Amino acid sequence: MVSVLFVCHGNICRSPMAESVFCYLLEKEGLSGRVRVASAAARTDEIGNPPHRGTREKLEREHIPLVPHRARLMTKRDGEEYDFLLGMDQWNAVDMRRIVGQENAHKVKRLLDFAEIPRDIADPWYTGDFDKSFEDILEGCHALLRYLKAQNLL
Repeated sequence: MVSVLFVCHGNICRSPMAESVFCYLLEKEGLSGRVRVASAAARTDEIGNPPHRGTREKLEREHIPLVPHRARLMTKRDGEEYDFLLGMDQWNAVDMRRIVGQENAHKVKRLLDFAEIPRDIADPWYTGDFDKSFEDILEGCHALLRYLKAQNLL
């Protein structure tokens, strides 16, 4: 089974949105039992908190179920247990590599590194633009799904 961990700064905006979107796409394709999906924070700011209201509202408008979630901190063990460690931006990736250590740093990528135009996903905590973050996350999740299929991992 392939395992994917989505990571953002506090695990209340982008990463739980990505976790929910990816789980939704997998369910639509009948692949949900073939991928282990979770999310975590690169920093401790929001540990224990539920997803941000903006994330909850955007997913509801898109008719995508929110995965039950409370923010948790990424651990070194996550680096051992997950095949793909996907941050939302370059700063998340720096934190993630520090957390998992050199032996698992090669697993760290940004979600949009799988897209045609690799780039960061802006943090809606600061921008207030949950629509744009959703569009980028949806693009990244579709690209990740195509990659996993092309690599015969699903």
